[in-house]
Amino acid sequence: MTNSERRRLVKSYLGKTVRIVIDRPIGYVHRKEKYNLIYPINYGYIPNIIGGDGEELDVYLLGVDEAVEEYTCRIIGIVYRKNDVEDKLIAAPEGQTFSRTQIEDAIRFQEQYYDTFVEALE
Repeated sequence: MTNSERRRLVKSYLGKTVRIVIDRPIGYVHRKEKYNLIYPINYGYIPNIIGGDGEELDVYLLGVDEAVEEYTCRIIGIVYRKNDVEDKLIAAPEGQTFSRTQIEDAIRFQEQYYDTFVEALE
């Protein structure tokens, strides 16, 4: 998948309502080679939609303060990664909005390791 195809894919979801599956719920510990990530928010993917890394398209879920297995939500933003092969989506429950700064703060636990830019619906 080229960069422009990847960007068109994630952009096509902005503002849409989707069902996501959560594979890293709040509190999940992801053991990396040099550090561990503890997820303060739910993180998952849109089933059967392939992202830039060849796996299902990843989604951060904001505004849900308990661990969930799946969720129907609205895509409110995009995390463009300049130094990686994938971008990520930002979702929230219908009717909830978050500023670009609020999104950046919520996803910093993972995105601090990448060169990213957040686009947010406001």
